[in-house]
Amino acid sequence: MEKLLKRIQGPNDIKNIPPEEYRKLAKEIRVRLVRSVSRTGGHLASNLGAVELTMALHLFLDFPKDKLIWDVGHQAYVHKILTGRNSRFGSLRQKDGISGFPRTNESEVDLFNTGHSSTSISTALGLAKARDIKGTDEKIVAVIGDGALTSGLAFEALNNAEPLKSNLMIVINDNRMSIAKNVGGMSTYLGKLRTNRKYNNLKVNIEELLDRIPSVGTSMSGTIKNAKNSLKHLFVPGMLFEEMGIIYMGPIDGHDINQMTQAFQDASRIKNRPVIVHVITKKGKGYGPAEKNPSVFHGIGRFDIRSGKSIEKKTRTYTDVFSDWLVKKGREREDLVSICAAMPDGTGTTRFSKVFPKRFFDVGIAEEHAVTFSAGIAKGGLRPVVSIYSTFFQRAYDEILHDVALNNLPVVFAVDRSGIVGRDGDTHQGVFDISYFSSIPNITIISPMDETELEMALDYAIELGTPVAVRYPRGTAVKLREGDYKPMEIGKSDVVMIDGEIADSEKLERVCEENQISGSNKRDVLILAVGNMVENAMKTSKRLQKEGVTTTVVNMRFVKPYDTELVLKYAPKHRMVVTIEDNEKIGGFGQQVLSFLEEKSVAVERAINYSFDDFFVEHGAPRELYEKYGFDDRSMSRVISLCISKMKKMSGDK
Repeated sequence: MEKLLKRIQGPNDIKNIPPEEYRKLAKEIRVRLVRSVSRTGGHLASNLGAVELTMALHLFLDFPKDKLIWDVGHQAYVHKILTGRNSRFGSLRQKDGISGFPRTNESEVDLFNTGHSSTSISTALGLAKARDIKGTDEKIVAVIGDGALTSGLAFEALNNAEPLKSNLMIVINDNRMSIAKNVGGMSTYLGKLRTNRKYNNLKVNIEELLDRIPSVGTSMSGTIKNAKNSLKHLFVPGMLFEEMGIIYMGPIDGHDINQMTQAFQDASRIKNRPVIVHVITKKGKGYGPAEKNPSVFHGIGRFDIRSGKSIEKKTRTYTDVFSDWLVKKGREREDLVSICAAMPDGTGTTRFSKVFPKRFFDVGIAEEHAVTFSAGIAKGGLRPVVSIYSTFFQRAYDEILHDVALNNLPVVFAVDRSGIVGRDGDTHQGVFDISYFSSIPNITIISPMDETELEMALDYAIELGTPVAVRYPRGTAVKLREGDYKPMEIGKSDVVMIDGEIADSEKLERVCEENQISGSNKRDVLILAVGNMVENAMKTSKRLQKEGVTTTVVNMRFVKPYDTELVLKYAPKHRMVVTIEDNEKIGGFGQQVLSFLEEKSVAVERAINYSFDDFFVEHGAPRELYEKYGFDDRSMSRVISLCISKMKKMSGDK
């Protein structure tokens, strides 16, 4: 028998599927999801739970006329399958394949590029008001998860929904959890609403009809409205949405397509008011392992379908290193407090939360609150460590600047997933943190080169007594040298390799003295590397040594303040200066160094700034992206060698 999915080649094709086949189609979609994600990795549990919801929305809406906004967007896999991308779904999150999030360059029905939480309602309000001003009649729908409602941005949008006097539908996909267990008042409120399924709202148009009756109508309308509200308060706890002027419908079974499509149609008939349709779904539905462990299958790598067990090679990650340090330091210091924003597993704070539950705070998807909350804790005499992904720290820039840095408070920012993170793509790449942290006074930025230095950096940061950002990458932790490491000293770097061999500052000094470096006797290349780029720099040095190119590799350690003394001393003794960082070029480390050299009138024959130009880095494996943009050791050594060869020819050197 022909598979139903083969009949769906583009938007709106689902409308050709007879209702009696919906259950079969849902099963086919779930099989497609599990098989594909088991090979590519991705966000599985949330998409399994949203199958019927997505089908109902596609049956209700007419694409591309109507507008559908997915909050975050990691639950839009089914949307992609139903809009002509099923044949390409096997390339999900792969280089040059389809994205794991909505992307406008993939399809006109991916209306908005998303990847961060709680933006959908604000976006939908803007679309609705633009529609009203233009006088068109398209439907506007935002889909937001229950976890995303903990964000202040969602509350701001809800607060502004009713005054705009515009019709739009806000679908709350309530699966009882976000990435981790939901926290806060909104979670409790939605939990209470789920228990009140018999609640029925009075018809909205009664007040409109009564208002037309001269004299009597207005007062009667007010009386009925007050009576209606009193009844609501008796039967429905909170009444938060209705008090904000938003019509509430639900809760509705998020796996009953007929019930949802009827609710959507009812909601669309309400004029000049926003409507919330509250649907209850089961995260991971249809696949046993994902139903049992939805947090594990929220974002997962490749796995065995039969057992549900990961087939990715397990390694000790930088997040694991941080997690171990946090627990260890928590035992040593009773004033250490851990704060995260809805991702205790992802940031490695789960174990600390179990060992020290009274000193652990998961504030939900509220990065701004997390930072200012930490400022209050620091002002109260404790030492908070705020653990958030680099891409999500962006959301709290003002709070970092105004509440922590301006007050010069001892908050440690554990910046996880700095640099390239890979397959989640442009919304998640941590390539901006050096730039935005560097622009803020009073903040020290440390970027350790390996796992040993990460522990050293964290030890140093917790003792410093001022704001510190410690940035570290996603992935397997490495150890780049044996023996003792040079102690941390603010603003000081560490020479790690000379001409392809492990070395230190003392050896560099001896080399410079023995060769009386000046004029045409300069060494070839001074490489100033930041964080995990030190490893690539060391590999590049080894390659160049085989070609007779002399190199000095410096692990900068501190990005702010960086080692200007070393730069000023050794840049003139090299023909070429190369900076390498896993960050945006504008406002990055390399730009600061080159500006400093110009300011100090230090002339070098050539300078190369390895950083990302002014664009968003797409999805793909980190190795693939480094190779594409020339950050791998093979590419860098080829470019550097060519440059040195040209310089030597021009100067007549051999």
